[in-house]
Amino acid sequence: MADALSSFGTLMKIGDGDEPENFTTIAEVLDINGIGFTLDTTDITSHDSPDAIEEVIPGILRTDPITFTIQFVPTEATHSYSTGLLADMMNRTKRNFQMVFPDAAATTWTAACYVTKFSTRAPVSGALQADVELKPTNVTLA
Repeated sequence: MADALSSFGTLMKIGDGDEPENFTTIAEVLDINGIGFTLDTTDITSHDSPDAIEEVIPGILRTDPITFTIQFVPTEATHSYSTGLLADMMNRTKRNFQMVFPDAAATTWTAACYVTKFSTRAPVSGALQADVELKPTNVTLA
């Protein structure tokens, strides 16, 4: 039996920075490319390496950007230039974000991030949207 889960219902949330911190669901989120990692490696291959196959050691664990699309509502608090994602980018604000998965345990990954992209689209036939990119500086997997 497959244990696959539907991704429908995954939430992106933004923290308010208070103690304790409260998180608000970002409105109108569409597709999400979530938290990812890349492990740097250092080549330590020497002339006497077995079978002349490269040898490496692990280095820094890099975070990939988190990207998602929203149906952009300029007056929505989590989107707006005065209080939302766009304000955070313009003010270079680091904020905690959560990605909450729709599993029975509501698995939650938290990352301190900067908003590094906010790009709107207004197609002739379609909804007003924005592509958002977050760059994590610290991630907690739970």
